[in-house]
Amino acid sequence: MDENNYHYNGNQYPQQYSFDSAYAPPLTLNQYIARTFGWMFLGLLLTFAVAVGMVLSGLVFSLMATPYVLIALTVVELIVVIAFSATLLKRSVGVTRGLFFLYSVLNGVVFSLYFLLFDVVNLMAVFLLTALFFGAFALYGRFTRTDLSRLGPILVGGLIFLIIAGLLMAFIPGFSFLERIVCMIGIVIFLCFTAYDVQKIKANYAFFCNDSVMLQKASVYSALQLYLDFINLFLYLLRFFGNSRSSR
Repeated sequence: MDENNYHYNGNQYPQQYSFDSAYAPPLTLNQYIARTFGWMFLGLLLTFAVAVGMVLSGLVFSLMATPYVLIALTVVELIVVIAFSATLLKRSVGVTRGLFFLYSVLNGVVFSLYFLLFDVVNLMAVFLLTALFFGAFALYGRFTRTDLSRLGPILVGGLIFLIIAGLLMAFIPGFSFLERIVCMIGIVIFLCFTAYDVQKIKANYAFFCNDSVMLQKASVYSALQLYLDFINLFLYLLRFFGNSRSSR
């Protein structure tokens, strides 16, 4: 799912306001970043657990045999992400976390199909490669002094390109030869998104440091963005390097 084009204050980073020296934020910046990544890892773990459970229980075969179920799941996932982003300021911290975990569960159901399409060895190898790439660009986003906010419009444009290219390759067979090129572009886009979203965590911390409730909600929201970056990066790497069972 490519739902990464929502950001506070339009497509810009939050504008930093003055820090009230009389108020001590509940977490330091490093603690806040660590907590955000913790939520992301919990979401990935839940997705993996659900996917494995679907395979071991055999429910994945029922999923494949049910007409239009994947389309329905995709629509529900999209609704959850839109609701997550659109009502962030109004809902409670608990509901915010619940929507994040709901999305992780839904994604786990969909991801169970990949255990049938690809060998487990391929999946694990691509997962490790994704973790290495993701970690490297996350570190860059954390420590770089370069302002990455200017990348926002470019990355959104890249998402639009990937959506259009995906539709063309799905419905027009003649475009299939471009798949590897599109995958490479997708890898670059989500690597850049990783650095961009990690740097935005620092901006969110500065913006919400005087509001502990919003700080918690912004942490889960940033975790969802990082989760989506990781998942999309994994999918494009899998398409680029993985060998599906059907191709043998």
